[in-house]
Amino acid sequence: MLDLLSEPYLIIAAFIVSLVITAVSIPSIIKVAELKQLFDEPNERTVHSKSIPTLGGIAIFSGFMVSALFFSDFSEIPELKFVLAATVILFFVGIKDDILVIAPLTKLLGQILAVSIIAFFSDLQFTDLHGFFGINHISPYFGIPLTIFVYLVIVNGFNLIDGIDGLSAGIGVAAAGVLGVWFFLVKEYHYAVLSAAVVGALIGFLRYNVFSKKNKIFMGDTGSLILGLVISVLIVKFNEMNINQNFEYSKYAAPAISIAILTIPLYDTLRVMFIRFFQKKPLFKPDKQHIHHIFIRLGLNHKQAVLILILINLLFSAAAMYLHNLMGIRRLILLLLLAAMIVFYIPIIILNIKNRKK
Repeated sequence: MLDLLSEPYLIIAAFIVSLVITAVSIPSIIKVAELKQLFDEPNERTVHSKSIPTLGGIAIFSGFMVSALFFSDFSEIPELKFVLAATVILFFVGIKDDILVIAPLTKLLGQILAVSIIAFFSDLQFTDLHGFFGINHISPYFGIPLTIFVYLVIVNGFNLIDGIDGLSAGIGVAAAGVLGVWFFLVKEYHYAVLSAAVVGALIGFLRYNVFSKKNKIFMGDTGSLILGLVISVLIVKFNEMNINQNFEYSKYAAPAISIAILTIPLYDTLRVMFIRFFQKKPLFKPDKQHIHHIFIRLGLNHKQAVLILILINLLFSAAAMYLHNLMGIRRLILLLLLAAMIVFYIPIIILNIKNRKK
């Protein structure tokens, strides 16, 4: 039956199945969480005022995995088995952290194991720097460690921005949506299916995370780790496909465009890490210095803050897509970094002015 579906319908089907499975499974997951008292309790670093279940990642995992397994052709995309194996590992790392809490080092080692499976055993690894600093082809001795590092940065970036309702999932929809459209345009339909599967799962989750009061749920580390992994896989594939510029819709400055697509998780993580480093605080200890916390202190509600940040992320993506042929990779990255610094600093200035007037 799947062979009878044309590619657009296959992508739509992957999206719908993932969305439905995620949305249908969440009420049952919430009931289990309530029975077992598996909640995220309010504390000094959280922005919610009541106990909320944290097992939404189980639903995201279920929706994405079923859809990816059902609608993907493993003979055409053999690397998918390694991606799904890594996803399962991060699922167990995340679910243990959501229920029992694990040591940061143990969590990091689990992440390294998962992404190393993809980097070592599949072709989803960096083999070219696109002329960045005059470097093109790179050997596996440099490419594999670089790939593992990038996977870890993106995975933890999504994990660290998951601080208010809908932000990590919303940015995930934006990133996977942009990449999915590009994969569709260049006829890389297998990765368009994966993009559609993760977008469907996230939208099914957002239905409860953002728009439900009775059945509210968080994605937890399970959801954010899986989301970060899938997005990082799409990013690596996007970069590798753009090594050669001999096809329609190819992108010259793919590394810079990748950074733009992930503006919020990458720049906000970098900014917060610098703040914690100079304040001599643990780099991975949660606090309220993220940009979404600043928006909340300015008086915005969760939906308003998330919408603004998603729009910023999409604006940076669109700008990079437009400018990629007009300047080199280094210049475009510097422009994006400067623009991000300005955009992120404006709300901080406004907040400081507001606090001085009190």
